[in-house]
Amino acid sequence: MSIYVGNLSYEVTSDDLNEVFAEYGTVSRVQVPVDRETGRMRGFAFVEMASEAEEAAAIAALDGAEWMGRDLKVNKAKPREDNKRSSGGGGGWGDKDRSSRRY
Repeated sequence: MSIYVGNLSYEVTSDDLNEVFAEYGTVSRVQVPVDRETGRMRGFAFVEMASEAEEAAAIAALDGAEWMGRDLKVNKAKPREDNKRSSGGGGGWGDKDRSSRRY
């Protein structure tokens, strides 16, 4: 299980998150995504902890808590969904049904 941490200050580092979440158990991994174009943090992160009990305790304690001037949004991370739009599917010039028609 992974924890989603949203509404973060752009100044937050993975070390900051590790320190805060370590109060609730052993932190296994911290991932802080950055914007490809600017290199700046995107305002959210993912934290993994050693056990589900530790993750549940961190979520209960930190969701809605004020940290670095922001109210945190902390919950179980949802599984990543594939972006269907980038696969070229759905309508348009590449539609298989249209290419077989003759006019």
